[in-house]
Amino acid sequence: MLTKRDLLRSAALAAITATTAKSIPALAQTSADRPGFLKAKDIAEAGFIFGLPIVMNYGVMYEYAVDRNSGQFKAPFNQIKNESSVFTYKDTAIPTPNSDTPYSLVWMDLRAEPVVLSVPAVDPKRYYSVQLCDGNTYNYGYIGSRASGSEAGDYMVVGPEWKGTTPPGIKKVFKSGTQLSLAIYRTQLFNPDDIENVKKVQAGYKVQTLSAYLNQPATVAATAIDFPKIDKELVKTNFFEYLDFALQLAPPQENEKEIRAQLARIGVGPDKTFNFKDLPLEQKLEIGLGMKEGEKKIDEGVANAGKAINGWRVSGLPGDSAYYSGDWLKRAVAAKAGIYGNSPQEAMYPFTRVDSDSQTLDGSKSNYTLTFPPGQQPPVNAFWSLTMYDGKMQLLIENPINRYLINSPMLPGMKKDSDGSLTLYIQNKSPGADRESNWLPAPNGPIYLVIRLYWPKAEPPSILPAGEGTWKPPGVMRVS
Repeated sequence: MLTKRDLLRSAALAAITATTAKSIPALAQTSADRPGFLKAKDIAEAGFIFGLPIVMNYGVMYEYAVDRNSGQFKAPFNQIKNESSVFTYKDTAIPTPNSDTPYSLVWMDLRAEPVVLSVPAVDPKRYYSVQLCDGNTYNYGYIGSRASGSEAGDYMVVGPEWKGTTPPGIKKVFKSGTQLSLAIYRTQLFNPDDIENVKKVQAGYKVQTLSAYLNQPATVAATAIDFPKIDKELVKTNFFEYLDFALQLAPPQENEKEIRAQLARIGVGPDKTFNFKDLPLEQKLEIGLGMKEGEKKIDEGVANAGKAINGWRVSGLPGDSAYYSGDWLKRAVAAKAGIYGNSPQEAMYPFTRVDSDSQTLDGSKSNYTLTFPPGQQPPVNAFWSLTMYDGKMQLLIENPINRYLINSPMLPGMKKDSDGSLTLYIQNKSPGADRESNWLPAPNGPIYLVIRLYWPKAEPPSILPAGEGTWKPPGVMRVS
């Protein structure tokens, strides 16, 4: 898996800085219109911030839909891949795995013709969503319990330059900002024994090209794409070459014209003129320095994302093009914090590593409780969950009762306090047989906790707007 950490190891470029900075003379320009050193460095910095989500998306797409030998390959373009398993401690490829909603994925090639996504009727009690995310990492549409209801339906996804007519039977048309796009399906799992029911829902997800949907022969075939190989080593130096490539499949939006014009001044753009390895040393240095500065700003943005509330970080970063409105740093922070995150109206993800006294959560040193007073559980239209992770690797924890999360469908089997509160016991050892129903087993070390609120309520009490809502997650209390 090309993880966020791997993709962002541009810091290796510091070696260029360290070994060459002292020996570089006054820098010569290779062309009359190339900006001076400091300006070029600034453009590289802004370009790294602008391009990070695009390059991250390309890296995931390459492993999932292009490279059949990646070990992470899911399916070719325009074919759905259903993941019908429950994540456990044995799953180590992806940090902070979600055990609430098994995934289905389809990467769409929209160049030749639109793609039709058909969904079955789903029990209204079972939450599901289809998130549409383009190569810019904009969430440009949703299908599912919140967005379209639980009825069956056919929906059409079209490319940025499509101008055809909508056939009868299509409930809605979604326009991607890029020619290659992603649909992420999440289907609620009530408990591990419910997986066969999830598989039945997934079997009803259909993906077809428009011609296949209309039972007509395809008239135009998309030309083959020569996808450049990407991995964690290549991305360190070839970052802007991948951005070059991805921009070919992404027509410029109005708010991108300025940054694209600036990038063109250092040879970056969809005409693929940029080649890092052939640059003179001084130009490698300005590009490397710019990338390092851009990465630093993004990391600072992630660390300060959202608002601190009772020890939890509450933010609502992801969204559509209008939401970001050309704020490339906000978009980059959202991607690095968690690429393909849901928009706030679909799901919210408060997380914490500290207790109510801002002390690091550590299962080897303390036991903890999390108490929801009567009527103050996370306010959702679908369901909520609290998932436990190892604080170092952000992976699920091996434990004697095979419990990785507590969610609202489990509440009937849990005990309430005498006043009606719900207290969860967060600790490494069992809190005793009488409390085990409410036990979330913790690692024997640092702890990372995530609350997931699916389809959060919009009316008070609500966690929305993110960081400003009337509902606030209670602090994790250390038990003396």
